[in-house]
Amino acid sequence: MLAAGAASAPASAQGSLVMYCGVQEEWCRAMSTTFEKETGIKVAMTRKSAGEVYAQLRAEASNPRGDIWWGGTGDPHLQAAEEGLTLEYESPANKDLQDWALSQWKAAKQRSIGIYAGALGFGYNTEQIKAKGIPEPKCWADLLNPKLRDDVQVADPNSSGTAYNLLATVVQLMGEDKGFDYLKALHKNVSQYTKSGAAPAKAASLGETAVGIVFIHDAVVFAVQGDPIRAVAPCEGTGYEIGSMSIVKGARNLENAKKFYDWALTPAAQALGAAAKSYQVPSNKNSPVPPQAPKMNEMKLIDYDFVKYGSSAERTRLLTKWDKEVKALPK
Repeated sequence: MLAAGAASAPASAQGSLVMYCGVQEEWCRAMSTTFEKETGIKVAMTRKSAGEVYAQLRAEASNPRGDIWWGGTGDPHLQAAEEGLTLEYESPANKDLQDWALSQWKAAKQRSIGIYAGALGFGYNTEQIKAKGIPEPKCWADLLNPKLRDDVQVADPNSSGTAYNLLATVVQLMGEDKGFDYLKALHKNVSQYTKSGAAPAKAASLGETAVGIVFIHDAVVFAVQGDPIRAVAPCEGTGYEIGSMSIVKGARNLENAKKFYDWALTPAAQALGAAAKSYQVPSNKNSPVPPQAPKMNEMKLIDYDFVKYGSSAERTRLLTKWDKEVKALPK
């Protein structure tokens, strides 16, 4: 019994770090194992979607078990910052970061920093679309085609930062009333709301669904490996994420969390993303941008209001409305 209890307890000995990771498993493993190898600090890593990590931090607020939250969309990081779940920190690496990364840090009142950026869009299976005899989708409006009924996948915004970004993007792009009308119409074509934001890209690559709404870089992963999937930045315009990193308030291994934070902002650490087949745009100005990374400067991006849509009140309001007016609708 004692052994079982020790095994389930969070790492708290000197030389340990408990990491909550919000990107793909391969990148999470690359970050944790490389840091462990370079520093000798033993890392206990758990991979979850951004919304799930945020919920876990809230649940553990009175007895924090994590030390560092690395990755995942910035909105939940901002919500955690607003609720005092994360800690203020200024890294020496800040001087080397892109303006958008520092904007996240300022919006979070120094409790979160931008580590990568990625634009929202979708990936479609070229073979499936051809078989349906419909034009290749280029716009959000194209996903409402009746011939795509039960053939679109997107995550649930309650668990997924990607899907919450979609919800906030549609509201900002179309206005709240028309945005929710769009999501209600889209609901008819959604076969399932997945737990993970990136899962619909894999489903599209395998032909399990015709279209997956994801961050564009998640679709690029499968296009690069030769799957019949094409990534799209929607013609009407789209939102984007600032993937972020935060130190958990009350971290038991605070000094190691700071070491990881500083290390994760270095060009060498950020280059691990492309090596793990993740093609986001890194936040350090000296980090090489993967050639496969979507060209965000060529997209029609909205002026995404990270402060408003990263607030707990707005997130709660929009998710409650989505649950009631969209997800609860019959198919």
